[in-house]
Amino acid sequence: MSASAFEPQGKPVRASQSEMTEVVLPNDANPLGNLLGGKVMHWMDMCGAIAAHRHCGSYVVTASFDYVEFLNPVRVGELIILKASVNRVFRTSLEVGVKVFSENVLTGTRLHTSSAYITFVALDEYGRRKEISPVTPETDEERRRYEQAGVRRQHRLFLRQRHGKLA
Repeated sequence: MSASAFEPQGKPVRASQSEMTEVVLPNDANPLGNLLGGKVMHWMDMCGAIAAHRHCGSYVVTASFDYVEFLNPVRVGELIILKASVNRVFRTSLEVGVKVFSENVLTGTRLHTSSAYITFVALDEYGRRKEISPVTPETDEERRRYEQAGVRRQHRLFLRQRHGKLA
């Protein structure tokens, strides 16, 4: 697909990517010693918000979490690595993809443990919605995520309309 099919020139995806690393402690785990799903989502929200803040240069609030997936458990004592990238910008909102990995500190083995798509809304200093500059996908992978984010947005808007919520 040609670059002209995308939004006008904006910030590249790489300019706002974020990465976080945390160690999983007993307080973060369930009785089986596995990281709580809610804690994973909290860290996903934080890592995604950092990427969104960087892109927007403003405050952002979480509007929705889509397709949260838990693939492998994370054990107490392991590291959790979260990576977030802006997939696509709409007028006042943006979708950020977050991918999570666990790392065994003794073996160095990494496993993909979770993924999610998070929509954030940009706000100005008065708490009003703010227009956001576009994101410019540069790689084939970034262009694929850009296109798929548009499809997911249409699905979200359809569901909101169907359930009588504001779009």
